[in-house]
Amino acid sequence: MEKEPIIALDFPSWEKTEQFLAPFGNEQLYVKVGMELYLQNGPLIIKRLKEMNHRVFLDLKLHDIPNTVKQAMKGLAALGVDMINVHAAGGVEMMIAAREGLDEGARGGKRPVLLAVTQLTSTSEEGMKADQLITVPLHESVLHYAKKAKESGCDGVVCSVLEASDIRDACGTDFYKVTPGIRLKDGNADDQQRIADPEKAREIGSTAIVVGRPITKAADPVAAYHHIKTLWGGNVR
Repeated sequence: MEKEPIIALDFPSWEKTEQFLAPFGNEQLYVKVGMELYLQNGPLIIKRLKEMNHRVFLDLKLHDIPNTVKQAMKGLAALGVDMINVHAAGGVEMMIAAREGLDEGARGGKRPVLLAVTQLTSTSEEGMKADQLITVPLHESVLHYAKKAKESGCDGVVCSVLEASDIRDACGTDFYKVTPGIRLKDGNADDQQRIADPEKAREIGSTAIVVGRPITKAADPVAAYHHIKTLWGGNVR
């Protein structure tokens, strides 16, 4: 996978998004569109980003009954996004259905990369046990979800950097480990719990990193992006 950070476009409108992207000029980026931007603006957001030649990770974390997810994925695949995800907690049947929907809706025979979210990087060990009543260690829960995602035909998972190497060992080097929760060493953790800096992510074995506020809230977002891109450089495993 390419060695540029995926920028989380956590904005409420296309106007704010366009304002953020303008200083990058014609540079082709990999961007993440999450629920805030997509649900308030709809598919037009994807159309505009693709017209600008950006690659798009549509981060909607679908979690519903298998048929609903399948039909939703069939429609979303037709938008031409490059990567999309579901919650692994939805189960094997739901993840299989998501893959089937993407296969059926893909344009030109090329379907989006399908990821399964394991545990959110904002989730702590204590929070998982208290809120989800999962008694195994968080690391074990993430690894279990990753194995189930691979079994279901997903291309990879969303996980924290802290689990990336074990998932690589369990699921293979070609299995995506997309890791949000990326912060600079001297940066603020914000609402994240399981974080790492770009260099650590590269060393441990992330396939791709997702970076939001360290870029979008920086005084100079373009400079921050290229700084993080440099830190993230090297061989992707």
